[in-house]
Amino acid sequence: MHAGLKKPVDRNAAIASALRTVEAEQSGLAALKSALEDGLSAPFADAVEVLSQIRGRVIVTGVGKSGHIGSKIAATLASTGTPSFFVHPAEANHGDLGMIAKDDAIVAVSWSGETFELKGIVAYARRFSIPLIAITAGGASTLAREATVVLALPRAPEACPHGLAPTTSTMLQLVIGDALAVALLEARGFTPEHFRTFHPGGQLGASLTQIRDVMHVGDRVPLVASGTSMAEAVVQISQKGFGCVAVTGADGRLEGIITDGDLRRNLGDGLLGRTVDEVMTRSPKTVDPDTLAATALQIVNSSAITTLMVVEAGRPVGIVHLHDLLRIGVA
Repeated sequence: MHAGLKKPVDRNAAIASALRTVEAEQSGLAALKSALEDGLSAPFADAVEVLSQIRGRVIVTGVGKSGHIGSKIAATLASTGTPSFFVHPAEANHGDLGMIAKDDAIVAVSWSGETFELKGIVAYARRFSIPLIAITAGGASTLAREATVVLALPRAPEACPHGLAPTTSTMLQLVIGDALAVALLEARGFTPEHFRTFHPGGQLGASLTQIRDVMHVGDRVPLVASGTSMAEAVVQISQKGFGCVAVTGADGRLEGIITDGDLRRNLGDGLLGRTVDEVMTRSPKTVDPDTLAATALQIVNSSAITTLMVVEAGRPVGIVHLHDLLRIGVA
């Protein structure tokens, strides 16, 4: 039966409850950290070694709340360079065991280690000598006895006041799964460019775009040589439409930049009769073509500017505007 709310919520009680939950789960995390600094350290390193050496995929499995956590672990592994997917043990017992190959490894998530539905997939792992990593608090459980590596989690109290709803326990499963994914990411030398390959869409994909993919090049770049008159520089600013013009030396290296703001600050001072060298801002903010779009946006925002010159070996090769970054969805 659904226990509906029959009276107004006590806001102070709700906040106190939230704080108790956070404190309980913080205690669980502290226990996990202590375990990783002690007896869990060697099995964790063994698990990373096993998963990094397989030629196939990581198959994650679990039931109930552990299954939900297992799905997330599989998704995190897959998105960080470790081929992985989730197989529900009940479906595995009805044909999906065929999805698991001899070159794969299995990560089984079960708080008790006695989950009946895991029996078939555990037997399959043993029959075909498939590495089995157990994530469980049942260090002496059936699952642990059959596993190649046991990641024995500390039995921290649940945040649920009745000790029934999986709360702290599922958080610990999630954290150890994240720890595995990050350790494997680092072991594989997974880079932001690799990350972009697996996340081409949305704001994350946009943030991982390199400036070379969005910058304007060639005749679109507003450039004038050192010694050019301001009259000609103003024409360049107007024609190219970026609100600025870059100034280069005889060797083609960037020496400075003139923006609309520089023009406003120098109006009424014989501006058009002066040279760009007298007006330009020296050592402007720049990026190289390999800079991530998210980094460029941070520079633009923190410096209160709208454009960045893109340089290689000190020479301008492009220009990027704030609108270019917004257009691809970085912000």
